[in-house]
Amino acid sequence: MEALTGLAFLIIIGLIVFLIIFTYFIPVGLWITAYFSGAKVKIFSDLVGMRLRKVLPQIIVKSLITATKAGIHVEVGRLEAHYLAGGNVQRVVNALISADKANIDLNFARATAIDLAGRDVLEAVKMSVNPKVIETPAIAAIAKDGIQLRALARVTVRTNIERLVGGAGEATIIARVGEGIVTTIGSSGSHKEVLENPDRISKTVLGKGLDAGTAYEILSIDIADVDVGENIGAKLQTDQAEADLKIARAKAEERRAAAVATEQEMIAEVQKMRAKVTEAEAEIPKAIAEAFREGNLGIMDYYNLRNIQADTDMRQSISKGPGKKEEK
Repeated sequence: MEALTGLAFLIIIGLIVFLIIFTYFIPVGLWITAYFSGAKVKIFSDLVGMRLRKVLPQIIVKSLITATKAGIHVEVGRLEAHYLAGGNVQRVVNALISADKANIDLNFARATAIDLAGRDVLEAVKMSVNPKVIETPAIAAIAKDGIQLRALARVTVRTNIERLVGGAGEATIIARVGEGIVTTIGSSGSHKEVLENPDRISKTVLGKGLDAGTAYEILSIDIADVDVGENIGAKLQTDQAEADLKIARAKAEERRAAAVATEQEMIAEVQKMRAKVTEAEAEIPKAIAEAFREGNLGIMDYYNLRNIQADTDMRQSISKGPGKKEEK
């Protein structure tokens, strides 16, 4: 009896394991759901094959059922291929359904290409139906009169499905719109013209075809706000005047330094000449003494020479006037 009981227990365990493996590789419940939903799924070639190919049958079958109920024909193999490529099968199917309801031309191949390119294909379809508003940051530009203006624009765009793969994104749209605003304001003769007609910016920028090569189609460009900034022209003139003043001061200082240097050189030359004169005057007594010894100069000649010197000194003192000291 104990042997029979043990054998029965092993048989029960074996049956349980077999049922688990069978239901894992053959999800009968999923097949029944697909069958009654009108989705054609084969048990062995599709469901068992998915298990062997490491594909989750729940995702593929549910996506197939959703597409079938929406009247969209999609092959199981193509869904599996997209799943194995790393794509989001459910979002692709939902995008196909949304595009079909909105009469947007979107096939399975293009939808999977958009999804594999890293873009949200479902969001792209929604943006085709409900356009998106992109708000640019404050864009500063200077009119010809030197006044700075800051413009804030709102760009209404919708997705261009045909250019979604390889097309530029929102950053390019913002950059191009900003460039157009700067060009339009910069070509205006006065900032008052822009303030009086801000729609001029919208018309000019919209006419440039800024959506070329992008994944979006620009529907409208609206100037939300225009503010007056600084007087850049006056500021530049002030900066230029300050720069000119600094240059003039530098040149004046250079001339002053050159004049001081020249004066110092002249003073040095005068001092050298005075030194030579003093040196020469120091030789005079020696020459007079030598003349006395050699008999070339008499005592009367010497007194006459002293009288002449005294007379000369007196005349110089009189010519300078009172209160003036003799320069040495």
